[in-house]
Amino acid sequence: MEIVWSDFAISNLKEIYDYYKENANHKVAKKIKSEIFQSTNQLKIFPESGQIEFYLKKLNRNHRYLISGNYKIIYNIKGNKVLIYDIFDVRRNPDKMLK
Repeated sequence: MEIVWSDFAISNLKEIYDYYKENANHKVAKKIKSEIFQSTNQLKIFPESGQIEFYLKKLNRNHRYLISGNYKIIYNIKGNKVLIYDIFDVRRNPDKMLK
């Protein structure tokens, strides 16, 4: 399986990195970013390993998620590709996931 990141997911990952770089330090920011990327590696072999995302179920697109620290990696499967749509902070209101 090929992992494909949406522009939105890349933008969110950059925001997370920049936040921790400024409010903690470069080492912490890099570690969080690396952990998120590492979490997605399992999807190459086990694309259905994530749970169905309850809050996006009404979109009928079979969104799934993995957890990495305080973040949900939202994705779905299209053919032989795993499409990563969002990196969502689980400390936020889940209704914001639809926006």
